[in-house]
Amino acid sequence: MVATNSNLKVLGIAGSLRQGSFNRALIGAAVELAPDGMTIETFDLNALPLFNADVEEQGDPLSVVEFKQAIRDADALLFATPEYNYGLPGVLKNALDWASRPPESPLSGKPAAIMGASPGRTGTARSQLQLRQTLQSTRSPTMPGPEVLVAGAHELVNEEGVLVDDKTRQYVSKLLDALAQWVLRFET
Repeated sequence: MVATNSNLKVLGIAGSLRQGSFNRALIGAAVELAPDGMTIETFDLNALPLFNADVEEQGDPLSVVEFKQAIRDADALLFATPEYNYGLPGVLKNALDWASRPPESPLSGKPAAIMGASPGRTGTARSQLQLRQTLQSTRSPTMPGPEVLVAGAHELVNEEGVLVDDKTRQYVSKLLDALAQWVLRFET
């Protein structure tokens, strides 16, 4: 699929299963703030089973097939990752493990951007670094910046799971504008 400024399709993936997660709020804000010509669809990782080569050998489960197709259909990926114990959450790594499997990974060559939110002071710097390393191994060109490292997220998201902090919303908006330009660099 070839992106243009008028029909850029982004797949938003929150690396948390919790309905009220701060990273789901970031993805929700991105959906609201998408610039003209960009649409952001989301994929819920909740249905993906744990990666198991024995299961894969029998054929990908339907949820994995749907996840891989959603990646193929998108022009770019937008990840919002929490940070668990200084690292990438298992649910997100599991999803990438399924999507990266040969013979053809839909992640290969797929432009990506990363953001993340945490109640902690470092915002998700460590998990974002681990996610960048994983995406490097899948040959997904990951945008170098701007970085969106949301610290103190519990104070920026309301009880309905909406990101209400204007400054953070501006950061997300700038990231989306940069993502639109990043994708254009990879058009063929």
